[in-house]
Amino acid sequence: MPILVLVHISGAVIGLLAGYTAMLARKGSGLHGAAGTIFFVSMLVMSGSAAYVAAFMKPEPLNVVVGLLMFYLVSTAWWAAKRRDGRITAFDVIALLWIIAVGTAGVALGFQGARSATGTKDGVPVAVYFIFGSIALLCGLSDLRMVARGGVAGARRIRRHLWRMCLALLIATLSLFPGQLRQFPAAWHHTTLIYMPHIFLVGSMIFWMVRYSARRRARQEATT
Repeated sequence: MPILVLVHISGAVIGLLAGYTAMLARKGSGLHGAAGTIFFVSMLVMSGSAAYVAAFMKPEPLNVVVGLLMFYLVSTAWWAAKRRDGRITAFDVIALLWIIAVGTAGVALGFQGARSATGTKDGVPVAVYFIFGSIALLCGLSDLRMVARGGVAGARRIRRHLWRMCLALLIATLSLFPGQLRQFPAAWHHTTLIYMPHIFLVGSMIFWMVRYSARRRARQEATT
Protein backbone atom coordinates (compact mmCIF):
# COMPACT_ATOMS: atom_id res chain seq x y z
CA MET A 1 0.00 0.00 0.00
CA PRO A 2 1.49 3.41 -0.97
CA ILE A 3 2.54 5.45 2.06
CA LEU A 4 0.32 8.36 1.03
CA VAL A 5 -2.74 6.11 0.92
CA LEU A 6 -1.89 4.83 4.41
CA VAL A 7 -1.58 8.44 5.60
CA HIS A 8 -4.98 9.18 4.06
CA ILE A 9 -6.64 6.23 5.80
CA SER A 10 -5.02 7.06 9.15
CA GLY A 11 -6.13 10.68 8.90
CA ALA A 12 -9.67 9.59 8.06
CA VAL A 13 -9.96 7.17 11.00
CA ILE A 14 -8.48 9.61 13.53
CA GLY A 15 -10.56 12.46 12.12
CA LEU A 16 -13.84 10.55 12.37
CA LEU A 17 -13.18 9.53 15.97
CA ALA A 18 -12.12 13.04 16.94
CA GLY A 19 -15.01 14.66 15.08
CA TYR A 20 -17.70 12.68 16.86
CA THR A 21 -15.91 13.17 20.18
CA ALA A 22 -16.05 16.93 19.62
CA MET A 23 -19.75 16.68 18.77
CA LEU A 24 -20.51 14.75 21.96
CA ALA A 25 -18.33 16.87 24.26
CA ARG A 26 -19.65 19.95 26.03
CA LYS A 27 -19.15 22.98 23.80
CA GLY A 28 -16.34 25.19 25.07
CA SER A 29 -14.83 22.43 27.20
CA GLY A 30 -11.20 21.35 27.05
CA LEU A 31 -12.22 18.01 25.54
CA HIS A 32 -14.21 19.74 22.82
CA GLY A 33 -11.28 22.00 21.97
CA ALA A 34 -8.72 19.19 21.95
CA ALA A 35 -10.91 16.86 19.88
CA GLY A 36 -11.71 19.70 17.49
CA THR A 37 -8.03 20.46 16.97
CA ILE A 38 -7.25 16.79 16.28
CA PHE A 39 -10.19 16.66 13.88
CA PHE A 40 -8.95 19.79 12.10
CA VAL A 41 -5.42 18.47 11.59
CA SER A 42 -6.59 14.97 10.66
CA MET A 43 -9.08 16.27 8.10
CA LEU A 44 -6.43 18.47 6.51
CA VAL A 45 -4.18 15.42 6.18
CA MET A 46 -7.01 13.21 4.93
CA SER A 47 -8.45 15.66 2.39
CA GLY A 48 -5.09 16.94 1.20
CA SER A 49 -3.72 13.43 0.62
CA ALA A 50 -6.98 12.36 -1.06
CA ALA A 51 -6.82 15.28 -3.49
CA TYR A 52 -3.15 14.58 -4.27
CA VAL A 53 -3.70 10.86 -4.86
CA ALA A 54 -6.75 11.55 -7.03
CA ALA A 55 -4.92 14.19 -9.04
CA PHE A 56 -1.50 12.60 -9.57
CA MET A 57 -1.48 8.92 -8.60
CA LYS A 58 -4.90 7.48 -9.36
CA PRO A 59 -6.83 10.06 -11.40
CA GLU A 60 -10.34 10.50 -10.04
CA PRO A 61 -11.66 14.03 -10.72
CA LEU A 62 -14.52 13.74 -8.24
CA ASN A 63 -12.16 12.94 -5.37
CA VAL A 64 -10.06 15.98 -6.26
CA VAL A 65 -13.15 18.21 -6.00
CA VAL A 66 -14.35 16.62 -2.75
CA GLY A 67 -10.87 16.63 -1.21
CA LEU A 68 -10.34 20.32 -1.96
CA LEU A 69 -13.85 21.14 -0.71
CA MET A 70 -13.20 19.39 2.61
CA PHE A 71 -9.81 21.06 2.96
CA TYR A 72 -11.56 24.41 2.54
CA LEU A 73 -14.39 23.57 4.96
CA VAL A 74 -12.18 22.58 7.88
CA SER A 75 -9.74 25.44 7.24
CA THR A 76 -12.42 28.13 7.22
CA ALA A 77 -14.26 26.54 10.15
CA TRP A 78 -11.06 26.57 12.21
CA TRP A 79 -10.35 30.16 11.14
CA ALA A 80 -13.83 31.25 12.20
CA ALA A 81 -13.27 29.76 15.65
CA LYS A 82 -9.87 31.39 16.08
CA ARG A 83 -10.60 34.86 14.66
CA ARG A 84 -12.82 36.25 17.39
CA ASP A 85 -12.62 39.79 16.00
CA GLY A 86 -14.21 38.52 12.78
CA ARG A 87 -12.33 40.91 10.49
CA ILE A 88 -11.64 40.10 6.85
CA THR A 89 -8.07 39.01 6.15
CA ALA A 90 -6.04 37.77 3.18
CA PHE A 91 -6.90 34.23 4.29
CA ASP A 92 -10.61 34.90 3.72
CA VAL A 93 -9.99 36.27 0.22
CA ILE A 94 -7.79 33.31 -0.73
CA ALA A 95 -10.40 30.88 0.65
CA LEU A 96 -13.11 32.62 -1.39
CA LEU A 97 -11.13 32.32 -4.62
CA TRP A 98 -10.22 28.72 -3.77
CA ILE A 99 -13.79 27.55 -3.27
CA ILE A 100 -15.14 29.38 -6.32
CA ALA A 101 -12.49 27.60 -8.40
CA VAL A 102 -13.39 24.23 -6.83
CA GLY A 103 -17.11 24.78 -7.37
CA THR A 104 -16.64 25.90 -10.95
CA ALA A 105 -14.48 22.85 -11.68
CA GLY A 106 -17.07 20.52 -10.14
CA VAL A 107 -19.92 21.95 -12.21
CA ALA A 108 -17.77 21.97 -15.38
CA LEU A 109 -16.94 18.28 -14.86
CA GLY A 110 -20.65 17.60 -14.44
CA PHE A 111 -21.41 19.24 -17.78
CA GLN A 112 -18.62 17.21 -19.40
CA GLY A 113 -20.25 14.04 -18.15
CA ALA A 114 -23.71 15.20 -19.23
CA ARG A 115 -22.45 15.56 -22.79
CA SER A 116 -20.98 12.04 -22.82
CA ALA A 117 -22.77 9.02 -24.27
CA THR A 118 -23.03 7.36 -20.85
CA GLY A 119 -24.12 10.44 -18.92
CA THR A 120 -21.24 9.89 -16.51
CA LYS A 121 -17.76 11.29 -15.89
CA ASP A 122 -15.13 8.64 -15.17
CA GLY A 123 -17.90 6.26 -14.16
CA VAL A 124 -19.50 8.69 -11.70
CA PRO A 125 -23.06 9.98 -12.31
CA VAL A 126 -23.04 13.65 -13.28
CA ALA A 127 -25.46 14.47 -10.46
CA VAL A 128 -22.69 13.82 -7.94
CA TYR A 129 -20.43 16.40 -9.61
CA PHE A 130 -23.27 18.93 -9.68
CA ILE A 131 -24.05 18.31 -6.00
CA PHE A 132 -20.52 18.89 -4.74
CA GLY A 133 -19.91 21.69 -7.23
CA SER A 134 -23.07 23.44 -6.04
CA ILE A 135 -22.12 22.98 -2.38
CA ALA A 136 -18.77 24.62 -3.11
CA LEU A 137 -20.38 27.52 -4.95
CA LEU A 138 -22.90 28.04 -2.14
CA CYS A 139 -19.98 28.20 0.29
CA GLY A 140 -18.46 30.82 -1.99
CA LEU A 141 -21.71 32.78 -1.88
CA SER A 142 -21.58 32.64 1.92
CA ASP A 143 -18.04 34.00 1.82
CA LEU A 144 -19.08 36.80 -0.54
CA ARG A 145 -21.80 37.85 1.89
CA MET A 146 -19.29 37.79 4.74
CA VAL A 147 -16.87 39.98 2.80
CA ALA A 148 -19.69 42.38 1.88
CA ARG A 149 -20.57 42.72 5.59
CA GLY A 150 -16.95 43.39 6.45
CA GLY A 151 -16.57 40.25 8.55
CA VAL A 152 -18.46 37.90 10.81
CA ALA A 153 -18.69 37.99 14.60
CA GLY A 154 -20.78 36.84 17.52
CA ALA A 155 -23.37 34.14 16.88
CA ARG A 156 -22.78 34.30 13.11
CA ARG A 157 -19.13 33.41 13.65
CA ILE A 158 -20.06 30.43 15.83
CA ARG A 159 -22.63 29.23 13.32
CA ARG A 160 -20.08 29.53 10.52
CA HIS A 161 -17.64 27.40 12.52
CA LEU A 162 -20.35 24.89 13.41
CA TRP A 163 -21.93 24.13 10.07
CA ARG A 164 -18.63 23.96 8.21
CA MET A 165 -17.11 21.51 10.67
CA CYS A 166 -20.31 19.44 10.66
CA LEU A 167 -20.52 19.40 6.88
CA ALA A 168 -16.90 18.24 6.62
CA LEU A 169 -17.60 15.50 9.17
CA LEU A 170 -20.76 14.46 7.30
CA ILE A 171 -18.87 14.17 4.01
CA ALA A 172 -16.17 12.10 5.74
CA THR A 173 -18.84 9.86 7.25
CA LEU A 174 -20.54 9.39 3.88
CA SER A 175 -17.15 8.59 2.35
CA LEU A 176 -16.86 5.75 4.85
CA PHE A 177 -20.42 4.51 4.49
CA PRO A 178 -21.79 4.04 1.90
CA GLY A 179 -18.60 5.22 0.14
CA GLN A 180 -16.65 2.14 1.27
CA LEU A 181 -19.62 -0.22 1.23
CA ARG A 182 -17.56 -3.18 0.04
CA GLN A 183 -15.48 -3.03 3.23
CA PHE A 184 -18.52 -3.71 5.44
CA PRO A 185 -20.19 -7.08 6.07
CA ALA A 186 -22.91 -7.91 3.54
CA ALA A 187 -25.50 -8.01 6.34
CA TRP A 188 -24.92 -4.30 6.97
CA HIS A 189 -25.62 -3.25 3.39
CA HIS A 190 -29.40 -3.18 3.76
CA THR A 191 -29.79 -1.99 7.33
CA THR A 192 -30.72 1.55 8.33
CA LEU A 193 -28.84 1.29 11.64
CA ILE A 194 -25.57 2.07 9.90
CA TYR A 195 -26.95 5.53 9.12
CA MET A 196 -27.45 6.45 12.78
CA PRO A 197 -24.20 8.52 12.90
CA HIS A 198 -25.38 10.48 9.85
CA ILE A 199 -28.75 11.19 11.46
CA PHE A 200 -27.14 12.14 14.77
CA LEU A 201 -24.76 14.52 13.05
CA VAL A 202 -27.40 16.30 10.97
CA GLY A 203 -29.76 16.50 13.96
CA SER A 204 -27.04 17.92 16.21
CA MET A 205 -26.05 20.49 13.60
CA ILE A 206 -29.65 21.67 13.22
CA PHE A 207 -30.12 21.80 16.99
CA TRP A 208 -27.05 23.95 17.61
CA MET A 209 -27.74 26.21 14.63
CA VAL A 210 -31.25 26.89 15.94
CA ARG A 211 -29.96 27.40 19.47
CA TYR A 212 -27.34 29.96 18.48
CA SER A 213 -29.86 31.73 16.26
CA ALA A 214 -32.25 31.98 19.22
CA ARG A 215 -29.47 33.39 21.42
CA ARG A 216 -28.68 36.01 18.80
CA ARG A 217 -32.31 37.10 18.55
CA ALA A 218 -32.58 37.27 22.34
CA ARG A 219 -29.52 39.51 22.55
CA GLN A 220 -30.85 41.76 19.82
CA GLU A 221 -34.18 42.11 21.62
CA ALA A 222 -32.41 42.85 24.89
CA THR A 223 -30.53 45.76 23.34
CA THR A 224 -33.63 47.33 21.74
